[in-house]
Amino acid sequence: MIFTPTVLQGVFIIEQERSEDERGYFARTWCLREFKARGLNHRLAQCSTSLSRKQGTLRGMHYQTAPHMEDKLVRCIRGSVYDVVVDLRPDSPTYCRWTAAELTEESGKMVYVPAGCAHGFITLRDNTEVFYQISEFYTPAAVRGVRWNDPAFGIHWPVEITVISERDRSYPDFNVEQ
Repeated sequence: MIFTPTVLQGVFIIEQERSEDERGYFARTWCLREFKARGLNHRLAQCSTSLSRKQGTLRGMHYQTAPHMEDKLVRCIRGSVYDVVVDLRPDSPTYCRWTAAELTEESGKMVYVPAGCAHGFITLRDNTEVFYQISEFYTPAAVRGVRWNDPAFGIHWPVEITVISERDRSYPDFNVEQ
């Protein structure tokens, strides 16, 4: 596995090291030793998937509050997404900054999202499926979000948003002074 740091502290793009032959390929998508060696959270509480039927579907920007903060490993297993992480950790040198990566089924690239960061994506193809490995259990009372177009972050989305939930559309402006 190849871990490449992004502009956000603690956020990594992780690439598979594929062993290929005439049958296809084999690759690790998770390794406790490699995560542990880099000081990344290696606890795994649950795995989840999401399917978005239409290109332009936006999901995010979501996170959970303490004591249920979660680290995530996110991979697109069908289709393609523009995946975005926003740093909401007030003590971080990259507070309120964002980074993005295109994740596709072909590339197998993953994004490691540390606790305290909001995560979301927009689909670049119809019938896109995303697989999540998450360090904490889903706790509805701890779920929060920031708006996809909040001026505090200035996220640039590459395609028009055609599907978005009312919840994701209506988060209030983020208070940078929090």
